[in-house]
Amino acid sequence: MRRFKRCASRMLLLSGTAMLVTTAGPAAAQGAGSPGTSAREAALEARLKLLEQAVSDLRSELVQSRASSSVASSSAPIATGASAGAAPTAVASASSGQSGPSGPSGPGVNPQVASAGTAGGPTANSTASSTASSPSGDGFRIGNTTVKLNGFVRLNVIASRYSDGEVAVGGLGKEFFLPQQIPVGGGFSSEDLLLSARQTRLGFSTSTPVNGTDIKTLIEFDFALATAPVGAQRATNPYTPTFRRGFIEYGRWLVGQEWSTFQNLGVLPETTDFVGPLDGTVFNRQALIRYTVPLRPGMTLQLAAENPETETALPTNAALVDTDDDRLPDVVARVNWKGTLGEFALAGIARELRTDTLGVGDSAFGWGVSGSGKIPFGARHDLRFMATYGQGIGRYLGLGYVPDAIYGGTAQSLGRIDNFAAFAALKLGWSATVRSTFMGSYQSADYPEGVIVTGLANAKSYGGAANLFWTPAKGFDLGIEYRHAVRELLSGDKGALDRVEFAVKYGF
Repeated sequence: MRRFKRCASRMLLLSGTAMLVTTAGPAAAQGAGSPGTSAREAALEARLKLLEQAVSDLRSELVQSRASSSVASSSAPIATGASAGAAPTAVASASSGQSGPSGPSGPGVNPQVASAGTAGGPTANSTASSTASSPSGDGFRIGNTTVKLNGFVRLNVIASRYSDGEVAVGGLGKEFFLPQQIPVGGGFSSEDLLLSARQTRLGFSTSTPVNGTDIKTLIEFDFALATAPVGAQRATNPYTPTFRRGFIEYGRWLVGQEWSTFQNLGVLPETTDFVGPLDGTVFNRQALIRYTVPLRPGMTLQLAAENPETETALPTNAALVDTDDDRLPDVVARVNWKGTLGEFALAGIARELRTDTLGVGDSAFGWGVSGSGKIPFGARHDLRFMATYGQGIGRYLGLGYVPDAIYGGTAQSLGRIDNFAAFAALKLGWSATVRSTFMGSYQSADYPEGVIVTGLANAKSYGGAANLFWTPAKGFDLGIEYRHAVRELLSGDKGALDRVEFAVKYGF
């Protein structure tokens, strides 16, 4: 390159000389007979020869430069050819990827790049290759696995008033709406204020392509339901992480711990509380094996075998007893449908209830049905609902507000409890960032005939709540909510909860 610049400089210098020669030509012709003129012509001839030599050198430099460019161009297709061998693999992964956390194009592949790869050409192939070998903007790569982190940090400020007593020290009812922990018959009212960040949540998911289908995993935990050590609030407020969900998903199969198939998580309303209309909803996470069958566009059938657990109570004691004597899994089927009217689900459950103590016990058949849906209207509004009825399904409703069955009586048998639970929630979007939800919930229990049950057993729960949420930035939510709820016992005694709760959350 330096030689090229020197030749160009010399050419410019000698070009000026040539111009002088051209200009001096007529004068030289007039004075051809004088010796001085002959000497000048000789000098000009010498300079012209130098100019011709410079032009020749410049041409040589140009030829060499073009030759180098040709070599670089000829080597580029070799590298591109190697990339082209990898590009179809990336494109195939994109087209065969399953819908899920990574999106329909599969992990680490941009759909635009996949389309470019099929178009061919050096640029398309090179882009596809570089994208396939580097992580996308969503998550990061470890080998052939895409890993994503997610969760949120959350603070709740909770001011509660109880009409008939107070919640025990460390009771979860101070922080969450748990109708079974609303005090009844205390004879005095009480107030409580609590600030807590224990609902903070962290999880990570992975996606790995195997034989054209992604194996996906998810692990998630929080600190919400962990029992706090004695004196936790004195100084450090430590809380042990608690396992929420952890499962493997491959194609139509899901195995691990996940929300029960009997529950429709998608219809739960936005709330500052951990759940919201808890007494009116199915709410359960447990180990399961689930298979999903597509029936037609917008409709799927889910079949699952889930962890069994029978909750009983004695006629003279309302405390729940986990028997842990189950032999058969709870079997669940659910049909999901999504159409122009909204999203709907119909679920059914069949289970064996069983207790056995030192060879003495009984078994019974439990069953339940649940219908739920979300109906949008307008640009930002929707109506959500769920209604559930069954016998021996108490542990699936309201975190076990009532047991599955009563064990005892003259026959020492399991008497199933009939349950009905429902909620409805109306969401109104005031603007793109401000919205409110108004919700009401209800649950009732009918105990078996022929069994005298203690008057301290739960009979009903009902209440309502209204909130206002504002999202000033993506992932950042501020909310305030008022709730009123009533717990009623078989004896007819009641207790009420009035609560104002503020929540701030940032999700990532």
